[in-house]
Amino acid sequence: MMNGAVVNVYHGGCALQEESDDKQPPPQQQHRGKKAAGRPKKQQCHQHRQSPENEAERYRAGCSDGHRTPVSKDPAPSTSWRLQQRRETVKKNRPPFPWFGMDIGGTLVKLVYFEPKDITAEEEQEEVENLRSIRKYLMSNVAYGSTGIRDVHLELKDLTICGRKGNLHFIRFPTQNMPAFIQMGKAKHFSSLHTTLCATGGGAYKFEPDLRTIVNLQLRKLDELDCLIHGTMYIDSIGFNGCAECYYFEHPTDPERCQKKTCALDNPYPLLLVNIGSGVSILAVYSKDNYKRVTGTSLGGGTFLGLCCLLTSCSTFEEALEMASRGESTKVDKLVRDIYGGDYDRFGLPGWAVASSFGNMMSKEKREAVNKEDLARATLVTITNNIGSIARMCALNENINRVVFVGNFLRINTLAMKLLAYALDYWSKGQLKGLFMEHEGYFGAVGALLELVNSV
Repeated sequence: MMNGAVVNVYHGGCALQEESDDKQPPPQQQHRGKKAAGRPKKQQCHQHRQSPENEAERYRAGCSDGHRTPVSKDPAPSTSWRLQQRRETVKKNRPPFPWFGMDIGGTLVKLVYFEPKDITAEEEQEEVENLRSIRKYLMSNVAYGSTGIRDVHLELKDLTICGRKGNLHFIRFPTQNMPAFIQMGKAKHFSSLHTTLCATGGGAYKFEPDLRTIVNLQLRKLDELDCLIHGTMYIDSIGFNGCAECYYFEHPTDPERCQKKTCALDNPYPLLLVNIGSGVSILAVYSKDNYKRVTGTSLGGGTFLGLCCLLTSCSTFEEALEMASRGESTKVDKLVRDIYGGDYDRFGLPGWAVASSFGNMMSKEKREAVNKEDLARATLVTITNNIGSIARMCALNENINRVVFVGNFLRINTLAMKLLAYALDYWSKGQLKGLFMEHEGYFGAVGALLELVNSV
């Protein structure tokens, strides 16, 4: 990091910093990361409140890095001139519109789009027809074809990124429809915009040849875990349109008192980041640029939907969740009380705990007594319990008491979130609290967008 800054102003998310002559070499980094800077203090979970001296460091993202310090009211002429020069450099080197970030996962493609709201009359005259057509298409629709959806409720308004003001939009569609997206890019002459598409996820590698040969589009492939962490910390730092991005469930073990509460990831490190997509990756994050993948499991959101399709003949994630909400998993699972007739007191296992997922299905009589809703609910409970158990063990091994769950498995899936919160709270005897994020599965795409504007 650089010491002795004379002026450091955030100009639309771009840190404009005058540097001193003496610099220190950068610290050794385990993974790539962006420098942190200040942000306003938000409400914290009482359990995670940190000391004031640790609150100076905040994660912010923009075109470059730096720390926020008070702006000199009467800077020297040379300083003002250099600051203006740096502003002009940032303006000149900004990537051309449109600004996209893309995360091509195993089940869903997540796309974030920055819509500039400060376009000048001169820019509007110079704007090529293809760019105007793409912006109009994206902003005049909330659905694209039969499966593409713009999550309007997640839109982030009045952001400033790299000196431009605008709104951030969140779009998703099934990965199986990626070929149709590629054909749309060709039809709308996306290659004529002279832009680079920053993409992450396994699909960035799988579909790169088609994007290059069919659309003539240059793809910049990014590490998905880097993007996930950068996107998560950035969105938390800016908040959700004036509200906190992060939340938890208070009294998760008491259904009548359980309620959603917002909090902030102030002084977030270390934290355990559990990304639940098609599969699951669990990361121990020690700082903004130091993390490791602790472990993962193949039993994730893709497993839930795949088993539900087999067991219930449903065809969509939404349909599977609706069925699960009406089912009763205890008809399918074998519980501790089914074996012991009550609690297993010696080891503190309550009678209601699951001893064997789907264990009752060994009995023909019990198989005939369950319905599709029960099977969907048992599938959800099985997947969620497994993820919660692994996350708890990882938190204990890494000596981390903050566990953040993200990923599209949690989209419109309050039932799974409450199950995760309940499991962590109960089995840790209140020492672990499950935290969740409003933008769930979009953080990888946000990280890709940040890499686009940070690459100038």
